[in-house]
Amino acid sequence: MILPRIARLLLWLGGWTMVGEAPTIHKAVVIAAPHTSNWDAFWGLAYKVAIGIDIKFFAKHTVFWFPLGTLLRGLGGIPLNRGLPSTAVQQAIEAFNGSERFYFGLAPEGTRSKTAGWKTGFYRIAEGAGVPVGLGFFDYKRKRIGIGPLLTLTGNPDADLDICRQYYAGIQGRWPEKTSPIVFPPGMSS
Repeated sequence: MILPRIARLLLWLGGWTMVGEAPTIHKAVVIAAPHTSNWDAFWGLAYKVAIGIDIKFFAKHTVFWFPLGTLLRGLGGIPLNRGLPSTAVQQAIEAFNGSERFYFGLAPEGTRSKTAGWKTGFYRIAEGAGVPVGLGFFDYKRKRIGIGPLLTLTGNPDADLDICRQYYAGIQGRWPEKTSPIVFPPGMSS
């Protein structure tokens, strides 16, 4: 197929080394961190095309105009009205429940700017759908991109985030000063 070859060429031209491969299980939430640059989306899409995995993702509904909307849908984009954020988690869980094979990707920071911590959406989606979390990453320091191990959630957010902190230690985003700490807001801890 030509698209995976083009994607691999783009990654190679960008100096990236691909690490890992598509999960062998049928369903997972795949997070991508640290998310500090607009380029993360481009490189993440190139990686998913290169390894041949159909990862769905939410994008602002306002960008789904023709012809961009057609391209986004082809790459796995699902329109999301950000004015109704409470529906996003439920919409993702329903997509998992209605599919035999489904991967859903998102950046746990929710933005490219430094925040007080990660948003809980990925965790709530994985718990609600009963699926593991694939630890995807952009390591600009070593120019590595990939999906690491799958994390089966324990129901103890503190313990699960400890595993994430250990895994992402030493992985550096494009703008390290924008990297958010791997913590949830108060009230989500066990």
